[in-house]
Amino acid sequence: MSSPKRRIETDVMKLLMSDYEVTLVNGNMQEFYVRFKGPEETPFQSGTWKVRVELPDQYPYKSPSIGFMNRIFHPNIDELSGSVCLDVINQTWSPMFDMINIFEVFLPQLLRYPNPSDPLNGEAAALLIREPRAYESKVKDYVNKFASADVMGDGDDESSEDDEMSSVGSYESDEEPAGAMEV
Repeated sequence: MSSPKRRIETDVMKLLMSDYEVTLVNGNMQEFYVRFKGPEETPFQSGTWKVRVELPDQYPYKSPSIGFMNRIFHPNIDELSGSVCLDVINQTWSPMFDMINIFEVFLPQLLRYPNPSDPLNGEAAALLIREPRAYESKVKDYVNKFASADVMGDGDDESSEDDEMSSVGSYESDEEPAGAMEV
């Protein structure tokens, strides 16, 4: 059991030491948020998303759970839940991959090369196939509405939103700390 725990710590530390902004939920290395910027030269390029990551106890032998917290218009990402349909995460995950791979390779590739033949968002898939320019325009519209610097904050340590979200993650705690409700 110590090997997967050590691997979780190693992978999360690599991510924390990278250029990504990472927010641990309640100091837990198995649940955190990563601020992810859209890849250059795509309609997503000016967007920033908050991506929720949950690492199962069996990580790296079992794949992480990844979800976009702010809305994104993409054939392989569910618009409401933020769930990601990506073979390398869902079916072909390997312990050779780590968290950095997800944010530097897998998610940028997914945004750069959507797969409309295996959609989670049928509307985005149909629009991409039938009217690529209209699809690109709608992606940019979503970026402006849901993933712009104005919406996300400028990256200054405005953690009130993160604090609220992280307290939601502590659902099975036996006792609340004294005064926790008086916020």
